[in-house]
Amino acid sequence: MGALKGADQTGSQIWNAEFHRLRGELLLARDPADASQAEASFNQALAIAGNQNAKSWELRAALSLGRLWRRQGKRDAARQLLRGVHDWFTEGFETADLREAKMVRDELTVD
Repeated sequence: MGALKGADQTGSQIWNAEFHRLRGELLLARDPADASQAEASFNQALAIAGNQNAKSWELRAALSLGRLWRRQGKRDAARQLLRGVHDWFTEGFETADLREAKMVRDELTVD
């Protein structure tokens, strides 16, 4: 049983944002040239995390989408997305996800 199907059957939706993000990463790994489904999965993850007010999941989804957009040349959109999510946090800046978000955002700022 797939993780998303299992969550639907049990009613436990807490991990759905991360499941959609991971689905997007797997789709990209399978076929980097066809990023449309991966992008849709990342956007779904962002929407779910936003609805759940799950900022850590939202940050991970934004990182995945931001990296994809960076590869696609959408640097401004990626930078804005990461800034919006990263700037919400007021602590925990030593965590791996926040350090990576800052690193990617900083890379996108450099021309």
